[in-house]
Amino acid sequence: MNKLKVSKSIFKRFKVTSTGKLLRQKASRSHLLEKKTPKRKRKLRKVVLVSNKDRLNFRNRL
Repeated sequence: MNKLKVSKSIFKRFKVTSTGKLLRQKASRSHLLEKKTPKRKRKLRKVVLVSNKDRLNFRNRL
């Protein structure tokens, strides 16, 4: 039986930690940045964990 292929779009957007949790970038950082405050843009730079409920959708994708 062949290996299952990884979903490339998910593979590029998420990283898996050593404990198996998923990291993602925050949204709203690509355009219309002039009207966003510097504080808001700074917070959007950070990497956050995917919630446990959403992690179940990625079980066989990565």
